[in-house]
Amino acid sequence: MELKYRKTLLVATILYTVLIMYFLFFAFNRIEHSIRYSVYTFMLIPEAVPLHFPNLSKVSFSWMYDFGNIAAFIPFGVIIPLLYRISFRKFICFFVIIISVLETIQSLTFLGTFDVNDIISNTLGAAIGFCAYRFGFAINISWKGLLASGITIAILLFAVMGISEIINYTLVKREGPMHSLNEVKEQTGKLPLTKDIPHFIVAGERIKPTLNLYRSDHEKTQTYTYILGDKKDVILYYSFGISDTGDAKGELTIQADGNTIFQSNEQYTNNLETEYVPFEKVNEITIIIKGNAKLWDVKFSEMKHWWE
Repeated sequence: MELKYRKTLLVATILYTVLIMYFLFFAFNRIEHSIRYSVYTFMLIPEAVPLHFPNLSKVSFSWMYDFGNIAAFIPFGVIIPLLYRISFRKFICFFVIIISVLETIQSLTFLGTFDVNDIISNTLGAAIGFCAYRFGFAINISWKGLLASGITIAILLFAVMGISEIINYTLVKREGPMHSLNEVKEQTGKLPLTKDIPHFIVAGERIKPTLNLYRSDHEKTQTYTYILGDKKDVILYYSFGISDTGDAKGELTIQADGNTIFQSNEQYTNNLETEYVPFEKVNEITIIIKGNAKLWDVKFSEMKHWWE
């Protein structure tokens, strides 16, 4: 590379690096957040695939953020080998060390978090850039090489999104079909109403349950217990309220394996509440209800892989 081109490229690299450092440490109100938070956050386990195909009808901010995490580091993969002769292995090792140090500084200064997902995305971007350098600029810098480099970047970004979609479809669990809680075979206590369920009014809204209705019929306490059988990754859905007609008092407690996950109090009186609770693992669900409280359309689903 001619000396004048090298100096220009070096200056451009410095300016671009300053811009990236600004986004890493000062953009997105990082300083304001650092004042309010004082907890070191290190996310060491990958939680998501790097980049999905965008929703063309509405590109979300999260997709733009994920795309930026890759695209912003592509130039380094092109520029560094142009300035210095370096192998792909040494370049990637060097890059991972640098970006890991920067992520650590982000966390220690409360200007961000150490997130292994960011390291993976940033490294993918640098690797794509290095491949673009190999296909476009390894011999000389030309318009033909620039075109080849651009095509390489587009193909590799498309490949990353395709692989991410495959990983997401294969490894990420999805919510399965809904099951009414009263469908569980092993159960004790009084059974809920599942047929000819009457309508009632809660917070001025007419309620007509479609699956089940749990009530105490003004008895002191009514208990319903269901054994799910150590199900994993379960989401429980339910609606609760105090009927507008009759006594305005009522209480509801929902327990999972002996631990209370929901208990009504004064803030729920005369309000209509629709809730959901996720469980990593649950065996027994117990519903305790009394007074004029009503619980309806209680159902659950399981998060499963596609092959399950």
